[in-house]
Amino acid sequence: MSLAPFPKDGQSLGQALDQFARDRGWQTFHAPKNLAMALSVEAAEIMEIFQWMDVQDSNSLAPEKRQALAEEVGDVMIYLTMLASRFNIDPLEAAWNKMTINEQKYPTSKVYGKSLKYNEY
Repeated sequence: MSLAPFPKDGQSLGQALDQFARDRGWQTFHAPKNLAMALSVEAAEIMEIFQWMDVQDSNSLAPEKRQALAEEVGDVMIYLTMLASRFNIDPLEAAWNKMTINEQKYPTSKVYGKSLKYNEY
Protein backbone atom coordinates (compact mmCIF):
# COMPACT_ATOMS: atom_id res chain seq x y z
CA MET A 1 0.00 0.00 0.00
CA SER A 2 1.69 3.18 -1.19
CA LEU A 3 -0.03 6.43 -0.27
CA ALA A 4 2.75 9.00 -0.26
CA PRO A 5 4.00 10.98 -3.23
CA PHE A 6 7.52 10.70 -1.86
CA PRO A 7 10.38 10.86 -2.55
CA LYS A 8 10.16 14.14 -4.40
CA ASP A 9 12.81 15.18 -6.87
CA GLY A 10 15.38 12.71 -5.53
CA GLN A 11 15.18 14.11 -2.00
CA SER A 12 16.42 12.07 0.91
CA LEU A 13 13.96 11.42 3.72
CA GLY A 14 15.80 13.99 5.84
CA GLN A 15 15.51 16.63 3.12
CA ALA A 16 11.83 15.88 2.56
CA LEU A 17 11.10 16.10 6.30
CA ASP A 18 13.01 19.38 6.57
CA GLN A 19 11.02 20.82 3.66
CA PHE A 20 7.75 19.54 5.15
CA ALA A 21 8.51 21.32 8.45
CA ARG A 22 9.69 24.53 6.72
CA ASP A 23 6.53 24.64 4.59
CA ARG A 24 4.48 24.62 7.80
CA GLY A 25 6.68 26.88 9.93
CA TRP A 26 7.39 24.08 12.39
CA GLN A 27 11.21 24.33 12.59
CA THR A 28 10.99 26.20 15.89
CA PHE A 29 9.32 23.17 17.49
CA HIS A 30 11.98 20.74 16.30
CA ALA A 31 14.74 21.37 18.82
CA PRO A 32 16.78 18.20 19.47
CA LYS A 33 15.25 17.75 22.93
CA ASN A 34 11.74 17.94 21.46
CA LEU A 35 12.57 15.50 18.69
CA ALA A 36 14.07 13.06 21.24
CA MET A 37 10.96 13.30 23.40
CA ALA A 38 8.65 12.84 20.39
CA LEU A 39 10.69 9.80 19.33
CA SER A 40 10.22 8.28 22.78
CA VAL A 41 6.48 8.93 22.72
CA GLU A 42 6.12 7.26 19.30
CA ALA A 43 8.17 4.26 20.45
CA ALA A 44 5.82 3.99 23.43
CA GLU A 45 2.89 3.94 21.02
CA ILE A 46 4.45 0.87 19.40
CA MET A 47 4.64 -0.76 22.82
CA GLU A 48 0.98 0.09 23.41
CA ILE A 49 -0.03 -2.01 20.40
CA PHE A 50 1.53 -5.08 22.03
CA GLN A 51 0.83 -4.16 25.66
CA TRP A 52 -1.59 -6.91 26.70
CA MET A 53 -0.75 -9.56 24.11
CA ASP A 54 0.96 -12.78 24.97
CA VAL A 55 4.13 -13.68 23.09
CA GLN A 56 2.37 -15.89 20.57
CA ASP A 57 -0.29 -13.28 19.72
CA SER A 58 2.40 -10.65 19.24
CA ASN A 59 3.84 -12.69 16.37
CA SER A 60 0.75 -12.40 14.17
CA LEU A 61 -1.15 -9.13 14.16
CA ALA A 62 -4.65 -8.58 12.88
CA PRO A 63 -4.67 -6.32 9.79
CA GLU A 64 -5.81 -3.24 11.71
CA LYS A 65 -3.08 -3.74 14.33
CA ARG A 66 -0.49 -4.26 11.58
CA GLN A 67 -1.60 -0.99 9.95
CA ALA A 68 -1.35 0.81 13.30
CA LEU A 69 2.13 -0.66 13.77
CA ALA A 70 3.19 0.48 10.29
CA GLU A 71 2.04 4.02 11.05
CA GLU A 72 3.88 4.11 14.37
CA VAL A 73 7.04 2.69 12.78
CA GLY A 74 6.73 5.52 10.25
CA ASP A 75 6.46 8.07 13.06
CA VAL A 76 9.51 6.62 14.81
CA MET A 77 11.49 6.72 11.56
CA ILE A 78 10.43 10.31 10.93
CA TYR A 79 11.50 11.59 14.34
CA LEU A 80 14.71 9.53 14.33
CA THR A 81 15.62 10.85 10.89
CA MET A 82 14.85 14.43 11.90
CA LEU A 83 16.97 14.14 15.05
CA ALA A 84 19.85 12.50 13.19
CA SER A 85 19.71 15.16 10.47
CA ARG A 86 20.16 17.91 13.06
CA PHE A 87 23.58 16.44 13.80
CA ASN A 88 24.44 15.36 10.24
CA ILE A 89 24.16 11.68 11.15
CA ASP A 90 23.02 9.18 8.54
CA PRO A 91 20.78 6.79 10.52
CA LEU A 92 21.48 3.83 8.23
CA GLU A 93 25.22 4.39 8.36
CA ALA A 94 25.01 4.73 12.15
CA ALA A 95 23.10 1.43 12.33
CA TRP A 96 25.66 -0.38 10.16
CA ASN A 97 28.49 1.04 12.27
CA LYS A 98 26.72 -0.07 15.43
CA MET A 99 26.34 -3.58 13.97
CA THR A 100 30.12 -3.70 13.52
CA ILE A 101 30.59 -2.68 17.16
CA ASN A 102 28.00 -5.25 18.29
CA GLU A 103 29.76 -8.02 16.35
CA GLN A 104 32.85 -7.30 18.43
CA LYS A 105 30.97 -6.97 21.73
CA TYR A 106 28.85 -10.08 21.18
CA PRO A 107 30.92 -12.81 19.53
CA THR A 108 28.76 -15.76 18.50
CA SER A 109 31.01 -18.19 20.34
CA LYS A 110 30.28 -16.48 23.67
CA VAL A 111 26.66 -15.40 23.39
CA TYR A 112 24.86 -17.91 21.19
CA GLY A 113 21.46 -18.62 22.75
CA LYS A 114 22.11 -16.29 25.68
CA SER A 115 20.51 -12.95 26.50
CA LEU A 116 23.45 -11.64 28.49
CA LYS A 117 24.89 -8.16 28.16
CA TYR A 118 28.46 -8.01 26.83
CA ASN A 119 29.92 -7.44 30.30
CA GLU A 120 28.04 -10.41 31.82
CA TYR A 121 29.38 -13.38 29.83
